[in-house]
Amino acid sequence: MSKPLIAIASLALAFPAIGQAQESTVADDDSYNMVIVYGDDECPESTEDVIVVCARKSEDERYRIPQNLRFSDSPENKSWAERVESFEMVGDFGTMSCSPTGAGGFTGCTQEMINAAYADKANDAGVRFGEIIAAERAKRLATIDEDAAAEQERVEMIEREYMERLERERAAEVPGEEALPEPEPRTEPDSDESQL
Repeated sequence: MSKPLIAIASLALAFPAIGQAQESTVADDDSYNMVIVYGDDECPESTEDVIVVCARKSEDERYRIPQNLRFSDSPENKSWAERVESFEMVGDFGTMSCSPTGAGGFTGCTQEMINAAYADKANDAGVRFGEIIAAERAKRLATIDEDAAAEQERVEMIEREYMERLERERAAEVPGEEALPEPEPRTEPDSDESQL
């Protein structure tokens, strides 16, 4: 072989080795550190060996799933409920199916809307709040008889004390007051004199 061909061949073999060396150094490079900080948190200081790069996000993002993982169209991220529902829909056509295919396929659409409405109602936040309120009400009503009896006893005790105090005040003599004389009986005039 000639010298130029050998040089070109050795050069061609050297390029993939150079590319691999660069990739391995970039992947194994520990000279930088990428950190996400939230709110008013402090970013760590860089050192002589490590450069620190901080990305600042708002405080309400601290405990959330990262943005790139929240929404995904990947089939792996499809829930089992959706998968089972899609299996239930396979071959679902004809009467009472709410599909454009098959005889009477439209007839199931109303029932499907009713079922969807009941499912929404069952999962409605207002219904869940109603259940929480009913549970709290039941808890309070469980002690209402005991509380009412205790309150009734307290009120009766206050009334007894009030009545006893009134009786004592009525029975006590007022200083400087003598017994009043009995009133004189009133006499009625004769009927003959009144007519004159």
